[in-house]
Amino acid sequence: MESSPESSITQDFNPFVSTAAPQGMGATGLVYEPLIQFDLANPTQQYPWLATKYAWSNGGKTITFTIRQGVKWNDGTDFTPADVAFTFNYVKAHTDINLGGLQITSATASGDTVTVNFPTAQYMKLEQIAGQAMLPQAVWSKITDPATFTDSTPVGTGPYVLGSFTPEGFTMIRNTHYWSNVPVGRVYFPVYTSNTGALSALYSDQIDWTGNYIPGLQQNFVAKDPAHHHFWEAAGSSNALWPNLTTWPTNQLAVRQAIDVAINRNVLSSEGESGLEAPLTNASGITLPTYQAWLAAEVKDRTLPAAGSAAQAQSILTKAGYTKDSAGFFALNGKEVKVTIVDPAAYTDYAQSGALIAQDLKAAGINATFNGITVNAWNADMASHNFQLALHWSSGGITPYFLFDTWLDQGLISAGQGDFEQLKDATIQADLQKLNGDETVAEQTADLAPIEKYVADNLPVIPTTTAADWFEYSSLHFTGWPTQDNPYDSGQPSGTNNGPGTGSDEVVLLKLQPVSS
Repeated sequence: MESSPESSITQDFNPFVSTAAPQGMGATGLVYEPLIQFDLANPTQQYPWLATKYAWSNGGKTITFTIRQGVKWNDGTDFTPADVAFTFNYVKAHTDINLGGLQITSATASGDTVTVNFPTAQYMKLEQIAGQAMLPQAVWSKITDPATFTDSTPVGTGPYVLGSFTPEGFTMIRNTHYWSNVPVGRVYFPVYTSNTGALSALYSDQIDWTGNYIPGLQQNFVAKDPAHHHFWEAAGSSNALWPNLTTWPTNQLAVRQAIDVAINRNVLSSEGESGLEAPLTNASGITLPTYQAWLAAEVKDRTLPAAGSAAQAQSILTKAGYTKDSAGFFALNGKEVKVTIVDPAAYTDYAQSGALIAQDLKAAGINATFNGITVNAWNADMASHNFQLALHWSSGGITPYFLFDTWLDQGLISAGQGDFEQLKDATIQADLQKLNGDETVAEQTADLAPIEKYVADNLPVIPTTTAADWFEYSSLHFTGWPTQDNPYDSGQPSGTNNGPGTGSDEVVLLKLQPVSS
């Protein structure tokens, strides 16, 4: 199993340290489990896990979990509701490990239930609440600084325990105390220092499961053994061009509209993303088909030309009073419409897409260039808003709330975690907050409608393609993998594709069956 090339690894399974190699490689979630598992490829699907059920009350300010009985920690001691209550109170007490941003008032255990209280409605935070990694009180109550704790021998309820650990890789073996059947007895996480080494191992069947962006995937992987080599890149979120709304010319709606219609999303999909991410043509940017259930009627038919239209883009600018200058580019009152798209050169798909977009915009009369920079410089520029246009992903989840929240929530600006374009709109802030009080999909869809329409009308971001949950696998040794026809999980083998400190890797591993020799 391989998810993240690493230059070196340390024996640290701390579920609160996202930079620890075992988490990025997908191993931490095999030890630390959540109360509920979520299917990000089919967001209305949930799996009772350490909790057998839950119920909201108090208008979404209280959630009560019924805790599964007969579960043990991997050291053989009992997992109890007291451990669950301790976990939430521990996260509350240590803000630097509160990765889900939970505003917990209190958490108490009674019988086989645990009740967690919040100051405001938290329906949109279900994934962060129920997906929280559960901790053994006997171990973590003795740790005063959990954010820096090196968790070398992790104690969890998960199906695997650490076997051996070396600089070349580590092995997770079956937890004999696990509360359910574990069909795969051993999972090995090899260390590859580059994508090149990892892909070579994948192509030669040394890897069963991986999650990488792979150019030439069909030719280099599938075609070598079509009976066993497969992939499925579920649409987990949406990629978009983020325009800086505080600088010329991207602060002009007509310019954003022209950019929007000029982009050839078909080519971005086929060439920029090697056909692995689909064009986004709904003007709201909502990720389809993943969030089809939340697509508002008001924007259902608001579609964009997938192939783009330079003529339509030019018409928009002309009607807005722009005229072409001597260089053949549009200008307004003597100011040329000139933009630079920035993304990391190392993100080869984004770099290719950025260059393609610049070509599309030039054809539409916009003086556009692409600048490939370092990852560190790009992250710094996004956080400080030192850019004009940039391709960036958004956040996925069990509802499209975090997709739009990442795009539009001005509360994320100062933290450099979202709203990079610097939208500040009081109505949108109120609309986002209102969603936290919506329990049902019908209620959520109704309150998402003005947000989806706002994006379609005002283009605070310009959607481009879906953002894939990368997933490639071989059925040579194991069967039972998730597929587009059986989307019980997205299949992305990372340690962070569910709640804080957990992942859904174990959902897949517990479904797999070894091929008989």
